[in-house]
Amino acid sequence: MKKLFLLLNLAGCGAAPPATQRVEIPVFTPCATAVPARPDFQFGKLSLEASEGEKVLALARDWPLGRDYEAELEVALAGCL
Repeated sequence: MKKLFLLLNLAGCGAAPPATQRVEIPVFTPCATAVPARPDFQFGKLSLEASEGEKVLALARDWPLGRDYEAELEVALAGCL
């Protein structure tokens, strides 16, 4: 009887171990709390009577500020996704 019990127990050792499973659990991460400050665009300060050249120059000066601001916003949004 003991030999039969021992034989049955050893038979269980021959089976392959169960496969490892990966379980992904969503974890809350807070969004970025600091919103970048909006740049002070020169184009918005121009009067309606400003010449076309002044408007073009103001837009050209504002372009890099706008691009930098856009990049900062994208970084802030990426922290919330």
